[in-house]
Order: sequence, then C-alpha cells, then structure tokens
Amino acid sequence: GSLERRRCLYLRTGRACCQMVEVLLAVLLLVCSSVSGGSAGGYTGVPALGGIYYYQFGGAYSGFSGADGERAQQLDQHFYLLKLPIARAAMAVGGCLLVFPCVLILVGVLRVPWHFPAWLLIECTLYVVIAVGTVPALYYFFHSLLSVYNSSVCKEREQLYQSKGYQGFWCSLHGAEVAAGLLGCMAAMAYLLSAGLAVRDYRTAHEQKQKPLQL
Repeated sequence: GSLERRRCLYLRTGRACCQMVEVLLAVLLLVCSSVSGGSAGGYTGVPALGGIYYYQFGGAYSGFSGADGERAQQLDQHFYLLKLPIARAAMAVGGCLLVFPCVLILVGVLRVPWHFPAWLLIECTLYVVIAVGTVPALYYFFHSLLSVYNSSVCKEREQLYQSKGYQGFWCSLHGAEVAAGLLGCMAAMAYLLSAGLAVRDYRTAHEQKQKPLQL
C-alpha cells in the first residue's frame, strides 16, 4: 500500500545512496583484509602434498629440499602468524562498518527519523565519530604492517625465496593492503557526507513537523 511506497522512497534519497555506498566499501574492505591475511604460507612440505611443493598463488614447483624446505615452511608460518592479528582486526572493523550502514538503511526504511527526528542528530554524531576514528585506525593498520615487513622473519623469508629464483615474497605493502587504506579514506569521506545529509534531513523533518502547528 501507500505505507510500503513511502518506505521504498527512502532508498531513493541521498542519505540512503551514501549508506549503500558505505556497504559496498565495507564489503571491499573485508575482501582486501582477507587477502592481506593470506594463507598459512607459500610453501608446503613433502609429507603434505606427496612430494609436490606448492606456491600459494598456484602452480607446483621444485627447488627447495632438506633444511631449506623446512626453514621456508617455518618462516611462512611465522610470517602468517605475525600478520594474522592485523588481518583479523581489519576484518572486524570492516564487519562493523558493514553492519552499521545496513542498520541505518533499515531504520530509514522503517521511517524512524520521520517519527523521531532527533535520531538524525544521533546518526550524524555516530558518523562523525567513525570518520574521525578512521584516521588512527588506518595509522595503526599501516604501522603494524610495516613493523611485520621490517621484521627479521620477513627479511629472511624474502632472501630465501629470492635465492631460489621465486618472486612475490617482498617485504613491502602489496596491492590489497594499499587498496584497504584507500577504501578506508573513501569510507571516511562517505561518513562525513552522510553526517551532513543527516543534519539537512533533520532540518527538513523538523520544519515539516512544525507546519501543522503553524496552521
């Protein structure tokens, strides 16, 4: 009926569009964070694969044997464990950032801001807090990653793989991690825009609520 049409109209508003963009950014952030965490290692020993050495990006190869193979496996596992807390924290943040706009979309569809305009001020405050909090979160993310890449484990791992002629094990940020940082910056800008739209919609709703009283 007319109520359902009014609810669906919210999805066409500027605030809802921003919230849907925030959902997309959060999904992409989750994907990039999971890629950053990677697998348990690029090297798998003979007992696990019946004499096949496996590179995590695909393809069987030989080149490691004996002590070198065992050391490569140890370094892979240690490197993975060093990055795991960072990846989990980034994924947790991405998950929270995914749930938040989904809840606000539901609140908007249910027309809560229309019945309780002060909600929009609460929404604005939450957006500003999240946008500001994104800055130290990104700093912690990159600072922690660089600490891992500058560790002796990463350096030894890089040298060991390079000595066998294999590339892709450099101690530097890779594309998914840089993308995660860019997505975080884009999300912060989207939150600030949503905060401004929430203030605008609050003024509009407040004025419309006052019209019957003035008549």
